[in-house]
Amino acid sequence: MTDLTEFGVAAIRDGVAKGDFSAVEVAEAFNANVAAASALNAFIVATPDAAIEAAKATDARRAAGQSLGKMGGVPIGMKDLFATKGVQTTAASHILEGFRPEYESTVSAKLWDAGAGMLGKLNLDQFAMGSSNETSYFGNVISPWRRNDGGNAAMAPGGSSGGSSAAVAARLAPAATGTDTGGSIRQPSAFTGISGIKPTYGRCSRWGIVAFASSLDQAGPMARDVRDCAIMLEAMAGFDPKDATSLNLPVPEWEAGLSGDLRGKKVGIPREYRVDGLDADVAASWDRGIEWLKDAGAEIVEISLPHTKYALPAYYIIAPAEASSNLARYDGVRYGLRDLPDGANLQDMYAATRAAGFGAEVKRRILIGTYVLSAGFYDAYYTQAQKVRTLISHDFKNAFTEVDVILAPTAPTAAFGLGEMVSDPLAMYLNDVFAVPASLAGLPAMSVPAGLNREGLPLGLQIIGREFDEQGVLNAGLAIEARAQFSAKPEKWW
Repeated sequence: MTDLTEFGVAAIRDGVAKGDFSAVEVAEAFNANVAAASALNAFIVATPDAAIEAAKATDARRAAGQSLGKMGGVPIGMKDLFATKGVQTTAASHILEGFRPEYESTVSAKLWDAGAGMLGKLNLDQFAMGSSNETSYFGNVISPWRRNDGGNAAMAPGGSSGGSSAAVAARLAPAATGTDTGGSIRQPSAFTGISGIKPTYGRCSRWGIVAFASSLDQAGPMARDVRDCAIMLEAMAGFDPKDATSLNLPVPEWEAGLSGDLRGKKVGIPREYRVDGLDADVAASWDRGIEWLKDAGAEIVEISLPHTKYALPAYYIIAPAEASSNLARYDGVRYGLRDLPDGANLQDMYAATRAAGFGAEVKRRILIGTYVLSAGFYDAYYTQAQKVRTLISHDFKNAFTEVDVILAPTAPTAAFGLGEMVSDPLAMYLNDVFAVPASLAGLPAMSVPAGLNREGLPLGLQIIGREFDEQGVLNAGLAIEARAQFSAKPEKWW
C-alpha cells in the first residue's frame, strides 16, 4: 500500500469515503510519524489516542452509511494557541504551562464536527510573537529542510506557526491550523514549501484562541496544496456569536469554486514591493510568478501602494499595544503559573509570576506596547499608527478598483538558520515586510510554493485579494501551483 502519510486532506477524505483505507489506518500512520520525529520538536503535546478515537468514529459513521463531513478521517495538528478541552494549551509560554481548558475553541470544535481528529498540539513562537519559532518556552522547532551546501545547520521553520509548517512539510500531519497576525501563516508556509491562507479578518472565529493582537489575529489552514487549504478553510470558517468581530456571512464553497483559469482577471504588481537589495532568487521567483499568471490568462498591471513603507513600523506599534492589553490577564491568580515569593503581597506575586512566566520577546513587546499607550505618547505613536493603518487600507481599496488580486513575494528571503537573526530583533521583524500590509488591512492573503532557491530551500509567492474574496486568492494560487509543479520535499534526516 502507498504510504498514507504522503496523502493530503483531499486524498485522505476521498480514500476513506470510498473505503480504499480506513481512518484508523491513516491515524496510525501519522501517529507513528509524529512519534518518530521528536528531533523536529514540532509538537508540544502529542495526542495519539484522540486521533485514533476520532478515526474510529469516522469509520463507524461510514459503516452506518452516514455522512463523514468535510474533513472525515483527516487527522490534523492543532497550533497550541487554540483552546482544546482537557488538553494542555500553553501558547508555548511557561506562564500557561499546565493549563487545561474546560472549553473548546470555536475553530477546533468546527474541525472536530467536520470529522477531523487531533494528532497533537503544535509548537509556536511564545504567544505567537516571532518569525522563526525561537521564542518558545518548549524549545526551537527545527525545519525539516536543510541547505544543499553539505552542511547540517538547523533551519528556521518560520514563525509563529513554525510547528504547523514543520509538521506538514515533514509529513507528520496532512494539514494544521495556524494563526496569522502579521504573516504567521504565510511566512512559515513559504519557508517550508507548503500552502497556507490567512482569510479575511473575521472569517474564522477568534473565540478560544489565545489573543495576541485582537484587531489582527486570524486563524487559517496550512496544508500541502491549495485544494487542501480550501477544504479545511470551509470547515474552519463561519459566523460565531461569541466573537464580536466574526463575519455574519455564509461560508462559500471554496473547493467547488476552484479554477486556475484567470482569463479576464487582472493581477496587480506593487512597485513598492521591489525593495532595494531584494534577494535575487526571491526576485526571480516573483518574475516567474508573473509569467505563470500571464499564462493562466491574467492581465498584469503595475500598481502603487504608496504607504507600504509605513506598514511595518505601524504594525510594530499596534500589535504590541494590543498585546500589552491582552497579556495583562496573565497574573498568576486564576490559572497557569503562580510565583509567590515568601512574604510577597499581591503586586509582588504579579511581578514575580510575569518575570518568570514571560519570555524575553514577549516582555519586549509588552514594554513597547505599554510605552506607546502611555499618556505622554499615545497620540504620538498609537494614534498615528492607526491613521497609517487607515491609509494602507485605502491604498488596497484603490488598487482593487483596477485589479482582482495582487502578487508579491511572501518573504524577503528563504529560510535562515536558527540563531542567525535571534540577536537582532529589527532584522527579525523585517521578515514580515511583505506580509504585514495585508494583515493591517484585514485582507485574505495566501502563500503557495514557487520553487527552490540556489541553496535548495523553498520560496513562496503571496497572493492578496480584496475583502471576502478568498475564492479569487485560492484560484490565483491554484494557477501558480499548476505551473510551478512544486514537488520537492525535505530529505529525511530526523
